[in-house]
Order: sequence, then C-alpha cells, then structure tokens
Amino acid sequence: MNDVLRAPAEVKYAEELDWLESIDTGPKPYTWRLSPKMIRLFILGSERADGLDREVEQKWFGDRSFVERSIVTLASDRGLLLIGDPGTGKSWLAELLSAAISRNSTLVVQGTAGTTEDHIKYSWNISMVIAKGQSRESMIPSPIMTAMEQGVIGRFEELTRSTSDVQDALISILSEKYVSIPELDDDNVVFAQPGFSIIATANSRDRGVNDLSSALKRRFNFVRIPIVANKRSEAEIVRFRTSELLRRHQIELELPPTLLDILLDSFADLRAAASAATNDDDKLESALSTAEQIGVLEDAILHSQFFGKRELKAETLAGSLVGSLARRTPEDLAILNKYLHGVVEPRSKAEGGAWGEFLEGGRAAIARLS
Repeated sequence: MNDVLRAPAEVKYAEELDWLESIDTGPKPYTWRLSPKMIRLFILGSERADGLDREVEQKWFGDRSFVERSIVTLASDRGLLLIGDPGTGKSWLAELLSAAISRNSTLVVQGTAGTTEDHIKYSWNISMVIAKGQSRESMIPSPIMTAMEQGVIGRFEELTRSTSDVQDALISILSEKYVSIPELDDDNVVFAQPGFSIIATANSRDRGVNDLSSALKRRFNFVRIPIVANKRSEAEIVRFRTSELLRRHQIELELPPTLLDILLDSFADLRAAASAATNDDDKLESALSTAEQIGVLEDAILHSQFFGKRELKAETLAGSLVGSLARRTPEDLAILNKYLHGVVEPRSKAEGGAWGEFLEGGRAAIARLS
C-alpha cells in the first residue's frame, strides 16, 4: 500500500506490530493480537528500562493514564468514548488502539446528521433481494456488525453528530451484544464474538447537538482528552507530524527551532486571549488545537516548497497562520490584528529577528484579506 495517500496504522506499522507480537509474552484478553502492556508500548513508545532490542517510536502524545484506562476499558464489556476538543488526537488514538488490538482499524462509521440505523446494523443488496429474496448472502453488514462477527474493534466517529435514533440503536448492541434480523426466518441473529468492542469519539464543542442519553452513557467509559498545554509535548507532536509530512511529500526542508517556538508561542497567546474573552465575538472560531498548529505549519512548508525558495521563513509562517485561522470576516481578522499589535509588535521590538519578520508577514496577510 505504498501508493495510497494515507495507509491505516496497521499497515503503516505492520513490521513493527509483527515484531512486537513475536516477542510478546504477556497475557492477552480474548483474541487480542497484543497484550495490554505491549499495546501501551506500541502507542507511547519504548523506554530504556523496557530492555528491547530496538526502539519503538512514540505515536500518540498524551498522559499515560489515558492510554491505560482506554486499554482496560476495551478489555471489559463496556464501550470506550474518547471525548475532547477538536484536534486533540482522539481519532488517532482510536486508530492506534484498533490497530494494536485487532490489526484492523478500518471498521469505521462516521457520525453525521445523515447517518442512519442501517449504517450501524445492516442493509440489503437490492438486486440480489429481487433475484433471490432476502438472505444472509444478500445482506450488507455494517462495519459495526462486521466487527461483531469477527470479534474485533469497531469505531464510531463523532457520535454526538448522529441522531438519537442511531444512538439508541447502539444501546442494544453494547448491552445485548447481538443484532436481530427480523426479515429472516433462519439464521436471524448476529452474535458478537469475544474481543468485540466499540471505540467512539465525541467532540466536546458539539455538546447540545445530539446529547447522549443516560442509557447510552452508562454503556461507555469516558476518557476525556485535553488540549496539550505543555509546550515541550506540543513541540514533540508538531515535529512528529511535520517529519511525516516531509517524508510523504519527499521534501528536504529544515524546520528552524526559532520558527517552531514562534508558532507554539503564538497559539499559546491566542488561547490565553480566548480564555480571557467575555463573548464569542472576541474569540477566534478556531479551536486553536495542536492539529490546527500542524495544519498551519503544513501550509507554510508547502508554500515555501512550491512558491518560495525552499526555505521556511517567518513571513510565510505568519501568512499561513492568518490564512488558516481567519474564518470569519471581520471578527477573526480583528482579533488577529489585535494580537499582532498588542503582543507581536512589542515582542519584535524587544527581540527583533524572526519576530519582526513574523509581524510584517502577519500584517501583509491581514491586509490582503481585509
């Protein structure tokens, strides 16, 4: 799968997963491919104390307890709900967990206003039904039903974006661990095999869109993923994702530490301003997540590669930041302009160098959008 745009985690890290499985001597729940300790090591990376013959890179950056609680939940009979702000790595953690446990992270239902009960249970191949009638052969199982039959992890993205009818259909699956097929006379129940569970994600900013019922909440263990506030951890995430981007595009471009610091400081300053704001008009519409930082940096790198001198400059970074975060006109532009004049300008006078170039690039970007 070297020619696909984005390989799933179990393909991308297939060789590493094979190696971990070959040395894994720990107890494994159900039909899990790796033991809980080895899953944690796969996700969080190895340490010298692990005594391994090779290094395992860290793939998800966050508190160790979040990963451990997620693994323990999946070893029980409850579903796992990862909840947090946009861009906190919920989906990536769900994919890594599924890849390590089942070696299949692609059994996914995407929650939207258009998601129906058929998407989590089953539908029918109409042409086969007309030709031969309803049977198991003419039935199209959903990703969740496939996960049940195979005893692996199914995923449900953006659970609170789906309607209450769809959410209610999950209750019986999580409680009874089977799906009835009333259209069939025989072989009309699909039972979940050992190892089946569901990892769902929910955006905390979508609270109130389609709130989860108390009955559904009881079927999930909640793991809240906060925005990464530690500058060192955030820098590691940005470097990790940026190196992947450079490899994927076969770009040889250096990320100057000074510009990474400017990006991290800018997001920290804008988050502080958003926390101090008294109304929504004084807050950027952006969640200012780590994922959006990566998006800003990706935009700047690609712009430098294709339209610049293949060297990342502070002016380019500022233009990408304004272009990515200014979603409302004129509200977001006013907030960013206030930040440039109130924070970046004094800092550029005190420190000069890249901050001065960042200020000029930001002003030029705002002028183009005004």
